[in-house]
Amino acid sequence: MSPVYPFDDAATARAVIDEAGTLVEWNDGARRLLGHSAADVVGRPAAELLADEDEAARVSVPEGSRWDGTLTLRHRDGSRVSVWLLAHHKRPEGENPGHWLVVTPLEGDGPRSPDDPLDKAELVQSPCAVAIYDERLRLRRMNSAMAEVLGLSEERVRGLRVPEMSARPQSTDIEQHLHHVLTTGRGHDVRTYLPIGQDGRMYAWLARMAPITDAKGRVRGVCVAAHDFTEQYMAQERLQLVNEASVRIGTTLDVTRTAQELADVCVPGLADFVSVDLLDPPEAGGEPAGQLTAPIRLRRAAHRSINSGNPEAVAKPGQVDVYPASSPQADSLLVGHTIVASMDTGDLAEWLAWDPVRSERVRRHGIHSTMSVPIQARGVTLGVAVLTRFRRTDRFTPDDVLLAEEVTARAAVCIDNARRYSRERETALALQRSLLPRSLPRTAAVEAASRYLPAARAGVGGDWFDVIPLSGMRVAMVVGDVVGHGIQASATMGRLRTAVRTLADIDLTPDELLTHLDDLVVRLSTEAGGEGNPGEVGATCLYAVYDPVSRRCTLARAGHPAPVMLPPGGAPVEVDLPAGPPLGLGGLPFECAELELPEGTVLSLYTDGLIETRDRDIDASHALLCDALASFSGSLDETCDRVLHGLLPPGGALDDVALLLARTLGLPASQVATWDIPADPALVAPIRKQVVSQLDIWALSEVAFTAELVVSELVTNAIRYGSRPIRLRLIHDATTLICEVSDTSHTAPHLRRAKTWDEGGRGLLLVAQLTQRWGSRHTADGKTIWAEIALLDEE
Repeated sequence: MSPVYPFDDAATARAVIDEAGTLVEWNDGARRLLGHSAADVVGRPAAELLADEDEAARVSVPEGSRWDGTLTLRHRDGSRVSVWLLAHHKRPEGENPGHWLVVTPLEGDGPRSPDDPLDKAELVQSPCAVAIYDERLRLRRMNSAMAEVLGLSEERVRGLRVPEMSARPQSTDIEQHLHHVLTTGRGHDVRTYLPIGQDGRMYAWLARMAPITDAKGRVRGVCVAAHDFTEQYMAQERLQLVNEASVRIGTTLDVTRTAQELADVCVPGLADFVSVDLLDPPEAGGEPAGQLTAPIRLRRAAHRSINSGNPEAVAKPGQVDVYPASSPQADSLLVGHTIVASMDTGDLAEWLAWDPVRSERVRRHGIHSTMSVPIQARGVTLGVAVLTRFRRTDRFTPDDVLLAEEVTARAAVCIDNARRYSRERETALALQRSLLPRSLPRTAAVEAASRYLPAARAGVGGDWFDVIPLSGMRVAMVVGDVVGHGIQASATMGRLRTAVRTLADIDLTPDELLTHLDDLVVRLSTEAGGEGNPGEVGATCLYAVYDPVSRRCTLARAGHPAPVMLPPGGAPVEVDLPAGPPLGLGGLPFECAELELPEGTVLSLYTDGLIETRDRDIDASHALLCDALASFSGSLDETCDRVLHGLLPPGGALDDVALLLARTLGLPASQVATWDIPADPALVAPIRKQVVSQLDIWALSEVAFTAELVVSELVTNAIRYGSRPIRLRLIHDATTLICEVSDTSHTAPHLRRAKTWDEGGRGLLLVAQLTQRWGSRHTADGKTIWAEIALLDEE
């Protein structure tokens, strides 16, 4: 369907030719000029209208977007008509294919009224470009300045409308504004940004439109005065781009994201396609190499194009490409400053000859200019940003170089910050992983599973967890959180975890252990502050000890979230546990609580990063945690994943998260034997026989000899040096036999070196040699001496 043009369409001969050279439109003005009706020529090759075949060479498709010249055409009656033609190329838009609009004016200088106001309008010789349009919005007059702007003489284009002199979309908008002035009689100012003339450079124009009236005040035409304010416009655009760069670049501490933000800011403001390639960091970390040599290996970090899908890109994000010395990328990195290259000057010829794939992309997309800007920050070269133009016909100017360097410099600092942060994060994460347990021990007291996740943005922190086997088949479970993030927090976490394991090894009660740990944090604060200011180092901790024989659990916490308990067949419930002060305040007491846990109870110990988010309160997080635990189906690992998925946001937690799930096991009474020991050394022999008999019942006769010697030594020592009452207890599981002797004396035994002729002093040395490990622990009533004997393999 032919488009509808305003006013007198026949005043211009107009034809539309598609990319294949076929006529697709033919207006009435073209019929007046050559006599052919639209039905005669539409759908036929336009070349058939040429009078001579030699004319075809003169109308070959030009490289630019406009062509004008005089051709000899064939009239319908067979005569030859010499016609000046103006042709504009329209690029494809969406589903509309590209085509050529060919026009020529039909009306020249005819007789005019002596008082024609359009002729009386003065066109002074000034740098201001002025044009006058009549009531049909066809050009009547223009001065030399406007002719220079258009690149066309007044004699050639007189009688044409604005869209016929330029096929750009802005031309239609300008004509609509002219029509508004013509119909309303009111002046109007229009700002537009478009290339005018043959050089293809973009110009910013202020078109001031005013009505031209006759003596009776009737509007007879429109006067347009165009003012070039390109420099002011470009300065404003540069300031806006720099401001946009400061806002949009560096929103995260992610190197790839920051590189992508740099590319996004520069398109389309500076270039049609931008690629950002970075140097790979050294294998062992540290700064990139200071001296570069060609060829240079660069990894594509990001790119952006005005075209969907980035069809101009040769390398994909993450792909490594090699750039020889002849490439703009390598050249700019080697010399350390921006390099501008173009196809016209031949600067890219050697490189493109070396890379045929890239050469084909350059040819296909019409790339004509590139600008390579080194990405440098703090004296270190990080990579290069390459800006490319193909849709914009103008080359890069010195002002473009300054702008690109300004934006890239801002991005370089952000990329360097992200690189340093990533390096520190990886170091802290490696330290954290080396300090956290790689696997949890298998014990007869609990089955356990754990998870640790670093914070999505803040990075690795000081969260930790541990499961520590204790004497008497008991087990300690601990979860802690050091305030802060980074390497310092991870190092502090390592010191506290080591301290907890050391204090747990001497079987301190949870409240006593936290008191000692509090003293350590106070000392660490003093070291960190330099002047003893408390609070420089802070931490929270939860410590629990579970005994599978009594099925009782003793807990204490220091400012840490209380655990959630899931009893078998019941609903999850938060353990009522005194909060206690955070570690590092010093001098404040901690309290214990004791629970009886049925076998199969699941304890959930966690750090606050699991339940503290910006989108919900603590109560809502507790409810989600209870819901996740309530669906426990028997697998602790699956439940860990369910808890994390249910509570953490999609982008990751704001703080690092440690989670420890432990399901309690019970030791049957049949695996425990207890005797009250009279304070009579003569009764030690009968006790040994009872022990051997019990081992026969347990089918552990292979360790009876060792157990008999150990029991004899421990009971004898208790009778000789301890206080009544004295009790012997044997406990065993699949791998260990434990011998425990308790009395009410608080004096702990110790190894000593016996002299050659001493009759005693060798008992504990014998116990240490015969057992896997031994020790003592204080109880509320006295002490317990214990020894563990490894059971022989059934094989």
